Amino acid sequence: MTADVAPPDLADRVVSAFPGRRVGPLETLAGGHSGLTYVVTVGERRYVVKAVPHAERPVGRNDMLRQARVLQALAGTAVPVPEIVAVDERQPAWFAMEFVSGEAVEPVLDEHDLDPALARARMVEAARVLRRLHDLDVASLPLDAPPPRDATAELEQWSRTMHAVPAELRPGGEDLLHRLAQAVPGDLPPVLVHGDFRLGNVLCRAHDTAAVVDWEIWSVGDPRTDLGWFLLFADHRNFPALGREVPGLPAEAELLDAYLAGAVPLPGLDWFRALTRMKMAAIMGHNLRRHREGRIHDPDQERLPPTIAAMIRTANDILGT
Repeated sequence: MTADVAPPDLADRVVSAFPGRRVGPLETLAGGHSGLTYVVTVGERRYVVKAVPHAERPVGRNDMLRQARVLQALAGTAVPVPEIVAVDERQPAWFAMEFVSGEAVEPVLDEHDLDPALARARMVEAARVLRRLHDLDVASLPLDAPPPRDATAELEQWSRTMHAVPAELRPGGEDLLHRLAQAVPGDLPPVLVHGDFRLGNVLCRAHDTAAVVDWEIWSVGDPRTDLGWFLLFADHRNFPALGREVPGLPAEAELLDAYLAGAVPLPGLDWFRALTRMKMAAIMGHNLRRHREGRIHDPDQERLPPTIAAMIRTANDILGT
């Protein structure tokens, strides 16, 4: 599989980016990362290198220049991100950023031994960080972003993904898609959207957020897409057969209060909460289909059907009658 193979000259190009400094070997950074992710020691410092796999196209999650651009745009803002220290625009492009120490633990999905009070504090703080992200003046950030995505475009994209999932794997899915299409809310002013904002993508030290990472699918769009996704991970019951109970985690309402910080509630948020569940069902259904078709081999995907069904059922519940 080429997805695991680095460009043949990547190591040499990394060395040349740090002239006069001692550069160690590239060591694979384990974890659920898109593209290739390495740790490299340069002098006394450690950096993370992200690169396009050999023979892969530099688009979507593999667009390293796009990832570097958003991190550079966020430098010095109220949203903590790793500092970019090198960008090589020659294709296949790569970039290096500071290595930020910290834990990225998703309380209801990961195996961990976090103190429940610490998990709770991190989740509340993450809600505040998300608000700081959405409060940034997106027009002033040097993002070179495509036009904002509205709620209709978001629904259309994920409806296509859901329709690609066999009907037997998405019970009630067609009715949910119809109901979402009949109740699309008006748009809010666009903001910078992380796209996968949750504690699993937030490096924490003690109670504090050290850095928000994994910006592969950032966009400019509706803040409620990020917020709905983040709230989904507050309750293990959203993930039957997958989630674990962590006593004392804040409920969605408490996280929403932390995000709003006394501001006016966001209209139409329930529609986005339902959309988020549809998105998760579509993603899981897509992965399960690929496994059953033999395109990937991951028996763990067989644990997904109860969660897929629960996502669709609770999304319909949120929309009401």
